[in-house]
Amino acid sequence: MKPFDTLQSRRQFFTNGRNLLGSAALTSLLGDALSRQSFAASSHAMGPHFAPKAKRVIYLHMVGGPSQMDLFDYKPEMMKWYDKDLPDSIRQGQRLTTMTSGQARFPIAPSKFKFSAAGECGMMMNTELLPNLAKKADDMCFMRTLHTEAINHEPAIAAMQTGRQIANFPCMGAWASYGLGSMNENLPTFVVLVAIPSNREQEQAISARLWASGFLPGEHAGVSFRSSGDPILYINNPPGVPDSIRKRTIDGLNQLNEINYQTVGDPETQTRIKQYEMAFRMQASVPELTDINKEPEHTWKLYGEEAKKPGSFANTVLMARRLAERGVRFVQVYHNNWDHHSNVGGRMPAQCKDVDQPCAALIEDLKQRGMFDDTLIIWGGEFGRTIYSQGGLTKENYGRDHHPRCFSMWMAGGGAKGGTIYGETDDFSYNIVKDPVHISDFHATVLHLLGFHFDRFSYKFQGLDAKLTGINPAKVIKELIA
Repeated sequence: MKPFDTLQSRRQFFTNGRNLLGSAALTSLLGDALSRQSFAASSHAMGPHFAPKAKRVIYLHMVGGPSQMDLFDYKPEMMKWYDKDLPDSIRQGQRLTTMTSGQARFPIAPSKFKFSAAGECGMMMNTELLPNLAKKADDMCFMRTLHTEAINHEPAIAAMQTGRQIANFPCMGAWASYGLGSMNENLPTFVVLVAIPSNREQEQAISARLWASGFLPGEHAGVSFRSSGDPILYINNPPGVPDSIRKRTIDGLNQLNEINYQTVGDPETQTRIKQYEMAFRMQASVPELTDINKEPEHTWKLYGEEAKKPGSFANTVLMARRLAERGVRFVQVYHNNWDHHSNVGGRMPAQCKDVDQPCAALIEDLKQRGMFDDTLIIWGGEFGRTIYSQGGLTKENYGRDHHPRCFSMWMAGGGAKGGTIYGETDDFSYNIVKDPVHISDFHATVLHLLGFHFDRFSYKFQGLDAKLTGINPAKVIKELIA
């Protein structure tokens, strides 16, 4: 192990020794208690800057980019524009994806679905496909002017999750874990669930890079639960291996890792020790967590019979509630097949049927359990869709390409101001005309709800104070906060 010490960079060497003399002098004055206290503090989360409104987060990411004008951004004027080309004055030279850049025309495709006012807030939304969510409009905080620079899925999802369009940076769940720490030592702080959509016509790839810890310590990475079989691979002991032998094995490995850590000082060794210990504790806690058959009958009425089907969105959202209830700090749920380049008329009903009742049920369920006020629910994708049709156009069917200039999301609970309708887009749902929300503003607002000043919540990386919001001129959208 000794050659490892010689591989340190000059920056690492001086960083490790920058306060050596001062620390030595202070320790000699205050004694060993100070050093023990410092080590204990270093192994815990940094803690919030002020009292948080949200203690936990359930983030429902709709992978592919939901069509805002078919769900939450009502554009009745578009009926007059059916099959007319998108004006150049609206497009303003925006770059297009290769999927529509070669089209001879850009015909306007108005939404074919019924919109009406929901709740006392009067939010105009797709009540035809989202009747249950419409009843919760006054609990939801609608943002209609999200925007991003990314126009393709991989960089757009990365930007939405990590604040950067490139991979291997910490995601929001990892930042929440780093900042707030665990509420249950027997479960991970950050859990990822991937739901299986009922329609699987055009799914996007979802990889573990999206829930990585990046430059944060490895213990803050998301733990992915499987939708069928054992929720976590190797959670159960092999045949003939009792818990006592598994515990002795882990204790032996941890002793070896501790020797390694004392010799080398690699912080990832400490992460490995914690992961082994967590894995052993999870053997007792996870089976009870995932046994949803013990849920009472009123739960199934609330979420629907689909919740009994492993891997369905309803089942996944119910599992997210069970995780949050047991102290998991951040639950990330992915629901695929929102990339509607074609067949919006056929696929949108299936997508909405997947999410409508479970999302409304989650809001009601958290209320019944007294968890709604301190649990932040986030719903949205990585970008929006174009008002013009990709490919052919009929009144019954059309497709929509990627659109990063404006898209809709909503939040509920956890300090989000219910009944709020924030931001306006033009008649084409193409450009923002009032109250833009960059994704960095969204991140800053979420961090604020979790009790952090986004510009001070950082981690030293490559000589910089790295932040979720990066170097963007972000701001907290106060109008979204209760």
